Amino acid sequence: MTPTPAVESGARSHTLVPVESVAQISSILRDADPTLDPRLAALARQAAADGTVLLRNDGVLPFGPDSRVAVFGRVQIDWFAVGYGSGGDVKVPYVWNLLAGLRDAGVRIDDEVAETYARWTAAHRPASSDVWGRWPHHLPEMPIDDAFATAAAGRNDVALLVVGRAAGEARDSVLEPGSYYITAAETELLDRVTAAFERTVVVVDAGNVMDLGWLARYGDRIAGVVYAWQGGMEGARAVAAVLAGEIAPTGRLTDTIAAAYEDYPSAGHFGDADATVYAEDVFVGYRYFETFAPERVLFPFGFGLDYAEFEQTVIRATTGADRIELEVEVANIGAVHSGRQTVQAYVSKPGTTLAQAARELAGFAKTSLLAPGERERVSIAIDLADLASYDDDGSTGQRSCWVLEPGEYRFFVGTDVRRAVPAASLTRDTLRVVRRVREAAAVDPTTPFRRMIVQRGADGGALVGWEDVPVATVDRRERVLGDLPAAIPLTGDRGIVLESVAAGTASLDEFVAQLAVDELALLSRGDLTMDSPLGTPGNAGVLGGISESLRAKGVRPVTATDGPSGIRLSAFASLIPSGTALASTWDPGLVRELAALHGQEMVRKGSDVLLSPGMNIHRNPLCGRNFEYFSEDPLLTGRMAVAVVAGVQSQGVAACPKHFAANNQEESRTRNDSRVSERALREIYLRGFELCVREARPMAIMTSYNKVNGVWSHYHHDLVTTVLRHEWGYDGCVITDWWMESAVDPDFPALEDNAYRVRAQVDVLMPGGVKTEDGPEAYADDTIQDSIARVDGLTLGELQRGARNVLRLVLSLAPVIDARTGEGSGAAR
Repeated sequence: MTPTPAVESGARSHTLVPVESVAQISSILRDADPTLDPRLAALARQAAADGTVLLRNDGVLPFGPDSRVAVFGRVQIDWFAVGYGSGGDVKVPYVWNLLAGLRDAGVRIDDEVAETYARWTAAHRPASSDVWGRWPHHLPEMPIDDAFATAAAGRNDVALLVVGRAAGEARDSVLEPGSYYITAAETELLDRVTAAFERTVVVVDAGNVMDLGWLARYGDRIAGVVYAWQGGMEGARAVAAVLAGEIAPTGRLTDTIAAAYEDYPSAGHFGDADATVYAEDVFVGYRYFETFAPERVLFPFGFGLDYAEFEQTVIRATTGADRIELEVEVANIGAVHSGRQTVQAYVSKPGTTLAQAARELAGFAKTSLLAPGERERVSIAIDLADLASYDDDGSTGQRSCWVLEPGEYRFFVGTDVRRAVPAASLTRDTLRVVRRVREAAAVDPTTPFRRMIVQRGADGGALVGWEDVPVATVDRRERVLGDLPAAIPLTGDRGIVLESVAAGTASLDEFVAQLAVDELALLSRGDLTMDSPLGTPGNAGVLGGISESLRAKGVRPVTATDGPSGIRLSAFASLIPSGTALASTWDPGLVRELAALHGQEMVRKGSDVLLSPGMNIHRNPLCGRNFEYFSEDPLLTGRMAVAVVAGVQSQGVAACPKHFAANNQEESRTRNDSRVSERALREIYLRGFELCVREARPMAIMTSYNKVNGVWSHYHHDLVTTVLRHEWGYDGCVITDWWMESAVDPDFPALEDNAYRVRAQVDVLMPGGVKTEDGPEAYADDTIQDSIARVDGLTLGELQRGARNVLRLVLSLAPVIDARTGEGSGAAR
């Protein structure tokens, strides 16, 4: 989303109130946000803690009551609570930093070091970060000398050194010191601190994966490593609670951390301004590393250490023709610490014809908090149909089908992808067709490429091979014409209001039949600008009842607000953990509970539609918005998205998953073409969305800015109509990301811009204005009305179909409390 000055009122544009104690929060909230639910803050803290990943520990953690700790690094004070852009710019009433959090947790902090950093950071405030997309990736470090480090080592047992990174919307990480790599100043700090202290703990405060290859340089002098994913307003306090042992570390990585950037399979195909070739195909993240390069992994997918000591035992593996169920007993065999364990199940598929990764995540479950000596059994049920692969070239004899190939399916259970051990297997004698679908969104024949496959060496080992990617064969014009809906005969205004549809005394079609073409066109766009006067101040945009005539018929304005990490309005609102932090909990139940409280806050603040969750795959560690997204794995992504959507919508408001689809870099995001095989698109980049749609039924979905195989997603009939609506059965409202690129339908020249979009069943242009070479403009074009009268133009039935999708959203929303008046508002607002 692109900002406008009217809504640049988020976390980067107002003075944050630093918190130094729990007692201080009450007075802050009294002055800033008395509506903040303490349950929401408490659960956000728990989620941030549960998403914190312990990567290394030689026994230095948790800090004991007698531990004396010197904290180094300016990020202890200037904590990165969230990434940049619409997904993070929340007007938050307070943010903890790590220094205050450690004191709150009772850790004995070296006051002399802390006060030195406090004075220096106060005198060296970060440069202004108000320019959209030009925020700093890091903050310059305070220099120290050997004498300072040595003196601190004489007073303390251990050093805690904090490194911080940020990226965000329109701001990818870059292969430079201060972004993906550490800086010379940070290296100097590490050198001096590790030379003076026998043991150092490093905390990485970030939203993206950064290079950790430098850890090897320091050997066992770095005794502990904690990856603290950006956890929102309570995040630093949560990390401190983990360091102090108040909360057990239970986070697990949702991405692979490789030895070097060049090891990632997408490294050679990221950041191009015009097109991104997804040459690695289905071998994304751990799928690549576990198949081809396990030796190039520093920390594997699913990895995370505990303070407690656990033992896992597969008690029972029950296999059937359509399902396998694994029952696993987890025992805390330690004597001191409580903890929670995540049981992860992986599958190895036969790969008889289709190229398959060595392992894929098939299911997971998390225990409750187990005290020493306690044990618990968890079950992981896996439907074999969910393990099907997509044949996009016909090599199995079943092109455009989801299939289970014949051969052995081996299942592994463990604490991460690398340490999972054999648990069960089953063998299929024949090919099973799970689903027959239609080719959709395949590679444009004019832009072919070669994709990664598995070849076998002389020893049977997996080697990287390449093959030509299958290209599209469908006659799009014929397909679109076959999908055109019949029109509802116009009746003129019969006095039917939308409340009558809600009450069941009139049908939705009867209501729609009253609407003139101009009213239908109004329903297909928002109220032109962000911060619409029809919605709560600071809104991202308003759709629905944007005209007096529609409001007179009972169609109320619907307020949409940014984001995954909080509600972005002019008012104060909570800043909750980032998407990666939430996914790192591997706890959908916790995430759903937090999302439900977030939905309640939406009701209090006057938000109808939250533009959340972000669901794009972590294809490459440099993608600036990875902090908003969940994982490199589509199953984990889907499960977390289901939790967020179900939680938010349990409160009568809407969630809007985004960005549909293949939005995996910020560089030239509105122009870039994601060139991806149909198989990889379906198995990796769409699978999470499919799980979310089928299981949580989001009321709205947002398209992405980028092209997918040559077609902008906001015009993509194959994505939105063929796959989303026909295959998945989605009948909700599809909206654009904010503004869209101008284009003419190549198969129907009478359609351009908004008419082209409506034909694809992208229902609403948001925020509604027109994008020009000089920037967004607050006026509506006439492409819809002009197209209606032309040969091969937009039909009345298509406009009415889109209107029904929008009106179903309006009907699904609970009455909203106006944050300014405290009065309820129903469908007629």
